[in-house]
Amino acid sequence: MNFEQVNIPEKLVPDNYLQLGLAAQRSKQRSFKELLEKRKLPKNGWSDERIEELVHMLASLDSNNYPHKVGLGEREARIACKLVARRHYNFGHGIGRSGDLLEAQPKAAGSTLLARLTNALILDLIRGIGLPSCAGCFLVPMCTGMTLTLCLQSLRKRRPGARYVLWSRIDQKSCFKAITATGLVPVVIPCLIKGESLNTNVDLFREKIKSLGVDSILCLYTTTSCFAPRNSDDIAEVSKLSKQWQIPHLVNNAYGLQAKEIVNQLECANRVGRIDYFVQSSDKNLLVPVGSAIVASFNESVLHDVASTYAGRASGSQSLDVLMTLLSLGRNGFRLLFDQRGENFNYLRENLRKFAEPRGEIVIDSRFNSISLAITLATLAGDQMKSITKLGSMLHMRGVSGARVIVPGQNKTIDGHEFLDFGSHRSNLQVPYLTVAAGIGITREEIDKFFDIFNKCWNQIFQTKNEKIMSLLETTIK
Repeated sequence: MNFEQVNIPEKLVPDNYLQLGLAAQRSKQRSFKELLEKRKLPKNGWSDERIEELVHMLASLDSNNYPHKVGLGEREARIACKLVARRHYNFGHGIGRSGDLLEAQPKAAGSTLLARLTNALILDLIRGIGLPSCAGCFLVPMCTGMTLTLCLQSLRKRRPGARYVLWSRIDQKSCFKAITATGLVPVVIPCLIKGESLNTNVDLFREKIKSLGVDSILCLYTTTSCFAPRNSDDIAEVSKLSKQWQIPHLVNNAYGLQAKEIVNQLECANRVGRIDYFVQSSDKNLLVPVGSAIVASFNESVLHDVASTYAGRASGSQSLDVLMTLLSLGRNGFRLLFDQRGENFNYLRENLRKFAEPRGEIVIDSRFNSISLAITLATLAGDQMKSITKLGSMLHMRGVSGARVIVPGQNKTIDGHEFLDFGSHRSNLQVPYLTVAAGIGITREEIDKFFDIFNKCWNQIFQTKNEKIMSLLETTIK
């Protein structure tokens, strides 16, 4: 209610007291007005109470929340369980219309406003962190892999005769299944191995374009954020090929928004070449529950191709999560988190090197990967790999999540395509290793605790290994 428009008699409240309250209300209303009119991320985060008040205001604009509603349709956003209604703040209509994520809904002015405001604030954030050339973006209520599939489907409409996707190998199932789910043919481009780090084979991309023919290739498909020792793809060089041959370029930027180096690569690649879409996970970059991804482009017109490829109406709960998080942190909150992540990555790398050196191991030099790190496990392995895989389970049982142990000989078949040494992004892995990452939100306390646990697990495995060697020697002597 706007109390400014109500004539409140002094019998109810003295006017001087009332004016204090109205001044506070005016300040709050100004922040709502500024947000909706300018569609910019607030500099500082809002309180939970202010965010909830805005959300309730938006929900009141949807037809299912009208006090005089008379619903005669087959879908009237009726919610049976009050707990569910409260969880969703009485939003029930979803976003978009059947077959287009960006269309407005006649029954749901509030939900439409929610979705469009969320998209505008995401765009403001993306531009503010170092991508000023980004022309547009929108939130898709599906995981990153399915959103990549949606992008491929939209490209297929533009190039109906093309069937090949040239994909720089990264051993992550969902980004590969995004290709096979569309019925397209993946052409795997193996990485170049330099030392133990992995880099983009740009020359092989060029050779495949020439041998397969431009018209038969749907797109070039690269990845920025990945598990070490694989480096971020050289998206600038691949984007030059895309521009030269006029072939679309899709970038899997799963958790790349949080890394300045990757953001700079994207902006550079747009200047020197072509990127049609870059897709990022909202949970990995914005700290919301799993379930949505952001499609962004340097060409706003092509975004509508993706939005109109979506079948049906979409859930609005992910837009609500993202909007509330954006308002809670504000521009300064996100900048602080991104800066802290970069500092903690350097701290993790420094301590990993200190851990590796006295144990005869190395931190693999994947200098173009600014999120993930890999430490070799050669001295731990010996003649068998059981102790290596045991290390992974020991860490997990002690609360360390996200660390991945990679050993040679772990092959996997995905939709009929075999990957040798799956997990290593290559087919001839010789040295086992462990990967760890410094994602947004990680703290130094977590890093310190990890090394304490890692050290104990390492010593325990080495002790067991030495005991077995001594037992074997005693048996041999006897």
